[in-house]
Formats: sequence, structure tokens, C-alpha cells
Amino acid sequence: MSVCMSKSLHCAFEDEFKWLLKEEVHSVLKQLQDILKEASRRFSMPAAGLESQLKQENFILGSSTMDQVKGVLTLQGDALTQADIHLKMAKSNQVMHFAFRDDKQWKMQQIQDARNHVTQALQLLSSRDESYHFRTGAEVNKLMDAVMLQLTRARNRLTTPATLTLPELASSGLMKMFTPPMPGDVMVNFYTNLSKLCLTVYQLHVLQPNTTKNFKPSGSSVLHNPGAMFELNNTKFEVSHVHKVECVVPWLNDTLVFFTISLQLCQQLKDKVVFSNLWPSVLLKLIYYRILE
Repeated sequence: MSVCMSKSLHCAFEDEFKWLLKEEVHSVLKQLQDILKEASRRFSMPAAGLESQLKQENFILGSSTMDQVKGVLTLQGDALTQADIHLKMAKSNQVMHFAFRDDKQWKMQQIQDARNHVTQALQLLSSRDESYHFRTGAEVNKLMDAVMLQLTRARNRLTTPATLTLPELASSGLMKMFTPPMPGDVMVNFYTNLSKLCLTVYQLHVLQPNTTKNFKPSGSSVLHNPGAMFELNNTKFEVSHVHKVECVVPWLNDTLVFFTISLQLCQQLKDKVVFSNLWPSVLLKLIYYRILE
């Protein structure tokens, strides 16, 4: 009697697990594809009436604590196509105006990388269409791990700006994009942080030779503080003022939400697969020990 009951339960669990692999896994994969397609679409919104051209969006830079820097950034997909910046110089209180040259645009590497990771996640999912038959839970988990890796990398690219040294900033191609050219005592950097597009402006002063005995160059950082020092072309500089302004990009926030939902779906599917694998053996052992009692 107990043997028959065990076999019957085992068959029932086996049938349920086969259904999970055949039906529910593909249902979750379809949900993931739909969500990530929507996320991918956010990176390449078409212009109104022009499907072949990406939408241009203007964002006003602002800060609640300062008015030394004001500006408008124009974002088109993963590229800054224009940056119109007004900077009040600390030494003279003179307001200077800089803008991108007409023939220049700046690729936002973080956004580009995040989009590429979403594309790779979609390719992984599309490689297992509805006709594909998953044979084991381990196969499902392997796919989910690969998708989650791409989604985590995509999220991290938007939430973790690159760290740079001050000489790297000073030598960046970004410094050659403005008209009129940026003066030698000003540096700028653009990056994303979560759903915000950020601009950091550094004002510098040259350290005189007789004041460099305590010179200590700073290392890599997302944001350098006043007092940070560096050397470039045999000239030593110190950061005198730092201004950070930012603007919220709504569609970046959308993509981060899509990443979170997708990662949760992946983890839930992994948990179901593990539970469906373990629960039958656990239950059968409980029944076996109950019978022995």
C-alpha cells in the first residue's frame, strides 16, 4: 500500500514538474521578453513622425544650493548632442558661456553599455522560443543566471559611474568639444547616476613652484573634492571649486524599474524550479518515516 502511494505521488510530482518546464517556464520567458523589449525601446525612442530618427530631449540642469552653473543638455538615445552651459567664474564672478560645437556629440558610455546588456539578455531569451523543450531544472537555472548577469550589469552601468583621475579628465576628448574652447582652469564631466544625468564642473588654480612641497596627487574618483591635486604637462594644479548639477531623465528611471521587475521574475522562476525539484523527495521521506512509526 505504501509503495503504491509513493509511486503515485512520485508520478504526480513528476508530471507537475514536466508541466512547469513545458508551460510555466515559457510563460515567464515571454513576460521577460515583453518587459525587456519595452526597456530596450526606452533607449531608442523615435522622433514624432520620424521612425528612422531618435527623439531629442532637452533637460534643464539644476541645483537647489547653487547658481554658479546653469545649462541645458540635449539627449538623443545614448548621445549628448548639445550641452549649453553657463558658468560663473569664482575669481572674477564673470559668467562664461560654452556649448558643444555643431560637429560634435558625446557618447554616454554608461547608457550605451546598459542598452547592449539588455540586447544580450533578449538574445539569450529568444534563443529558447516556445518550441524549445527544457529537459532539466538545471538548464532553466543556467539560462536565468545568464540573463540575470546581463541585467545586473545593465543596472550597474547606470548606477555606478566610472572613476577617473583628474589628469584623465583633463585629457578627455570632452574638453575639445566646446566653443569657445574651455579655458585651462576649467574641467567638466558628464555621467549618469541612477535616473539622473549629471554634470560636474571643476575650477582649478595653478600651484606655484614654491608651494608644491606638500603636493599629493589624488587618485581615481567619481567626484573630486576641493583641494584635490594633480599634475599635467609638468604643471601642478589644485581644485579650487566643484559644482555639480543634474537633471532627471524619466525613461532612465523606467528602465531601472524594468530591470528590477525582470530580476525578480528570474529569481522567482529559479526558486520554483528548486522547490519543485526538492519538495517531492522531502514529502516522500516524510510519508516514509510516518509509515515506519
